[in-house]
Amino acid sequence: MNKEELVQEISKKAKVTQKEAAEVLGSLVETIQKTVAKGDKVTLVGFGTFESRKRAARTGRNPQTGKEIKIAAKTVPAFSAGKKFKELVNKK
Repeated sequence: MNKEELVQEISKKAKVTQKEAAEVLGSLVETIQKTVAKGDKVTLVGFGTFESRKRAARTGRNPQTGKEIKIAAKTVPAFSAGKKFKELVNKK
């Protein structure tokens, strides 16, 4: 499912226009991104938690030459699925 299809589903289920659904979805995504970028967590009970995690510096390998390279430390976004979400996916 892509963003357009998600907007259509939200529009149907919430009985709002697609434009309104797109605005709400856009606001949700933007708010989550800004909050995680500041280093805070966003927890949606039953769905999951968005947060930033620090990756330590490490040594890697260039696959073409086999030469060792240094990979710098960085902060990356992460998502941990909630219990209800995991259970739903496992039931299929």
